[in-house]
Amino acid sequence: MKLFTGLVFCSLVLGASGLLSFLGEAARGTWDMLRAYNDMREANYIGADKYFHARGNYDAAKRGPGGAWAAKVISDARENVQRFTDRFSFGGSGRGAEDSRADQAANEWGRSGKDPNHFRPHGLPDKY
Repeated sequence: MKLFTGLVFCSLVLGASGLLSFLGEAARGTWDMLRAYNDMREANYIGADKYFHARGNYDAAKRGPGGAWAAKVISDARENVQRFTDRFSFGGSGRGAEDSRADQAANEWGRSGKDPNHFRPHGLPDKY
């Protein structure tokens, strides 16, 4: 009985450890996504949107499964909110379904571990 209790206790501790690790990865991945967003706003560079989408997802996914999860949730939420607000705002954002699909493709590219520089526009400062 003591062996069984010890095994159950160890599995709970290890499970909690795994959950804490996942949550830490998710928190750091969220920070990576925010950093990419802030860099995109600061750069204000035409044609760099897809690069920053890919870079944020790439950096977050490098954190581990929690970071990849956070990147997917944030990316999907952003595109869904944009789609929703476009329906109710006068004139829309000027984006469209095609641009949203391209954003999601860049998100997936980054999350899959592919180099985000594939989307880097010529002339974007090296700072980014």
